[in-house]
Amino acid sequence: MFKKILVANRGEIAVRIIRCCREMGIKTVAVYAEEDRDALHTQLADEVVCVGKGDVRNSYLNIPNIISAARITGAEAVHPGYGFLSENASFARTLEDCGIVFIGPKADIIDRMGDKSNARQAMMQAGVPVVPGSKEEIESVEKGIEIAEEIGFPVLIKASSGGGGRGMRIANAKEEFKDAYHAAKSEAEIAFGNGGVYVEKFVNRPRHIEVQILADAYGNVVHLGERDCSLQRRNQKVLEEAPASCLSDEQRASLHHEAVKAASSVGYQNAGTLEFIFDGEKFYFIEMNTRVQVEHPVSEIVSSVDIIAWQIRIAAGERLTFTQEDICIRGHAIECRINAENPKLNFMPSPGTIETLHLPGGYGVRLDGAIYQGIVIPSRFDSMLAKVIVHGNDRQEAIKRMQRALAEFIIEGIETNIEFQLKLVTNPDFIENKIHTGWIGEQNWSE
Repeated sequence: MFKKILVANRGEIAVRIIRCCREMGIKTVAVYAEEDRDALHTQLADEVVCVGKGDVRNSYLNIPNIISAARITGAEAVHPGYGFLSENASFARTLEDCGIVFIGPKADIIDRMGDKSNARQAMMQAGVPVVPGSKEEIESVEKGIEIAEEIGFPVLIKASSGGGGRGMRIANAKEEFKDAYHAAKSEAEIAFGNGGVYVEKFVNRPRHIEVQILADAYGNVVHLGERDCSLQRRNQKVLEEAPASCLSDEQRASLHHEAVKAASSVGYQNAGTLEFIFDGEKFYFIEMNTRVQVEHPVSEIVSSVDIIAWQIRIAAGERLTFTQEDICIRGHAIECRINAENPKLNFMPSPGTIETLHLPGGYGVRLDGAIYQGIVIPSRFDSMLAKVIVHGNDRQEAIKRMQRALAEFIIEGIETNIEFQLKLVTNPDFIENKIHTGWIGEQNWSE
């Protein structure tokens, strides 16, 4: 097992990894941007190293500085969390060249599956159903329009790298394609350092269902059930739950089979997620996330498996100590993402100082966050402050518990989306499970 791990991230995921390492008896090194000098992850880690200031490219995306931090502190491994360098094959490969373990899949697997265009090709070869679209990255507007006309508008233009809804645009007609194409490429370049995009058919009003898998280096692959991530705003997930209550037992079994088959077909190792859209009858693979995801806690809660801990164990060469038959999904979990943003001003980011803070608690409530009273929320990083996760015996109990937890959550000094999340979980459509990926955008939230 590793003695020291460098955490190449910030915010709640950095705190989550550091806490997990402490429980496992592993020392941690936190890297930080100058603006994050007083962030919680820097206070919890055993050692800290500043890797730059200003734009994320000078800090959390600064590969030479992060690798130097690992070498000078003697870290044996790097955990990238999610976002930033978590799906950067060049980063993983450089670490390996330096004799440092990347806690995630091998670089060639990231190249193949972390890149959405390559992943589509791999899944088609494996016989996993995919959404109709381009087989590779689109190099020009003209080529993109040609493919879009072949599969039929509307189409979705998506970044080949990264995730989190960034680098995605819908073109409803030929006249919209050019602007959508350039907007997607520009956003992808800024967010991920890779402006590659591909095109796929836009499926109207689907569910977004994903399967969490764990795979070791010995050919063992298991799933931890599925998550319903259909509540999205501008392609960004807002609320996630597990399991997906919209599925029949037969559909669920089929979905799990396809996900495990997909991971096994490429020799995947470590934690990963297979994402599908579901039109009510059929599943279509859309992408694989070769990393831990923001919504991983709901899968941990219903499966009783610590995904972060197993990421570390697998990277250290350990074998999974359980089989699929050992995993039992219990109850229902819901996660709400709490962001520093103002829903009344089109969700404009709201940086500033948290002056008053009261965190929710009680039976069945978990909070993953990196906030404290007096912390300054910077303007240049992601706006997520925390995640509220609840567990109930069934979906209705989990909803009631989330309603109670959000009502207790108080943050003053900055604007947040807590009230917006409370509106979501008290909405009759959500309670009755009548939602889809475009549902939020169809509602009038000014009332």
